[in-house]
Amino acid sequence: MQGFGDQIFSSESGLEIQKLGNDEFDDDGKPKRTGNVWTASAHIITAIIGSGVLSLAWGVAQLGWIAGVATLVLFSGITLYTGSLLADCYRSPVTGKRNYTYKEVVKNNLGQVMYMFCATVQYVNLTGMVIGYTITASISMAAIQKSDCFHSRGHEVSCSVSHNPYMIGLGVLEIFLSQIPNFHKLSMLSVVAAIMSFAYSSIGVGLAFAKVVSGDGGRTSLTGVEIGAGLTAAEKIWRMFRLA
Repeated sequence: MQGFGDQIFSSESGLEIQKLGNDEFDDDGKPKRTGNVWTASAHIITAIIGSGVLSLAWGVAQLGWIAGVATLVLFSGITLYTGSLLADCYRSPVTGKRNYTYKEVVKNNLGQVMYMFCATVQYVNLTGMVIGYTITASISMAAIQKSDCFHSRGHEVSCSVSHNPYMIGLGVLEIFLSQIPNFHKLSMLSVVAAIMSFAYSSIGVGLAFAKVVSGDGGRTSLTGVEIGAGLTAAEKIWRMFRLA
């Protein structure tokens, strides 16, 4: 009887361990997700609102009230459609397994060939973005140093600043950050990114409002900035494509 009782106790312990395991892991065996509406909203805000909002007012001014507002509405609809499409593709249509990356979505829905094409495009795009942000950040930091030099030594002094040290420093920092395991699980990173997104928006709104209140905002029109002595048709078209 004692052996039978020990067996029952062992079975109950095993069931308890299995129950705890089910509470700690999802149905596909990976650690259970702890996200909620707030964390999801922070990720969405971070993904949509970036530093590009700082030049949004300038971009809309190039297009005008008609084309500018229409472009905003159009791309809002595209964002809504693609977001809904990704939500519908979250699980595999055959196995029901979760797709944790965009590449997995493409592979399970469109096949191996499109998966390889998608991966190539993603990595090329990622490489271009990293290079672009590194160059832009280094130019910005050099500009701050140059501006500080002008304020302290005067504008007649030649304040030459090299971008190379900043680019090398940013590259080393990016290599270091890329070695952190489970970097995507740093919850505070999403909070900081969401705060920065709101800061970008606030800066853009504040600068635009200050420009309007000062009365030095310039003349607006339905078709955008007017072509004249300081702006040719080719330059306006180039500016419009830069916004797109």
